[in-house]
Amino acid sequence: MSSKVIQAMYNDDDVLMSAVKETRAAHHHIEEVYTPFPVHGLDKAMGLAPTRLAITAFIYGLLGLSFAIWMMNFMMIEDWPQNIGGKPNVTYFKNMPAFVPIMFELTVFFAAHLMVITFYMRSKIWPFKEAENPDPRTTDDMFLMEVSVDGNEQELTSFLKGTGAVEIKITEKH
Repeated sequence: MSSKVIQAMYNDDDVLMSAVKETRAAHHHIEEVYTPFPVHGLDKAMGLAPTRLAITAFIYGLLGLSFAIWMMNFMMIEDWPQNIGGKPNVTYFKNMPAFVPIMFELTVFFAAHLMVITFYMRSKIWPFKEAENPDPRTTDDMFLMEVSVDGNEQELTSFLKGTGAVEIKITEKH
């Protein structure tokens, strides 16, 4: 792979989507696409693998449920058993219907918070991190597609102009 990329700017998300499809059909390697808002279907058009965040959310939810069961059993049965409202305090399972709201809340709490932390770590989004977008207009109203250059600058430039790019720039990879 070359160390150069062509940055093609688009001013419409539909034009960008068709340009991504045309570029992939022509077997050019798309390095990255920068958009000011999520574009539905862009990940499929780019050929990206589906995310596994849902699997981690399920695992984190099970972790939260397990923690809730352990915590309530320890606090309400083993450590400080109390007779609240005439409920028996001998076993956890006799009290479980009263604990369902707590189990639900901790399942959601663990899944949501740990999923956000996992997403930030996976995306390498740290506090006070500098933005990595190559053009500040991609946070406002422009769409940018970076395509690898393999010694075919003129051909690729004319191809991207034909896909509807309003601006094309050749730069070094960042």
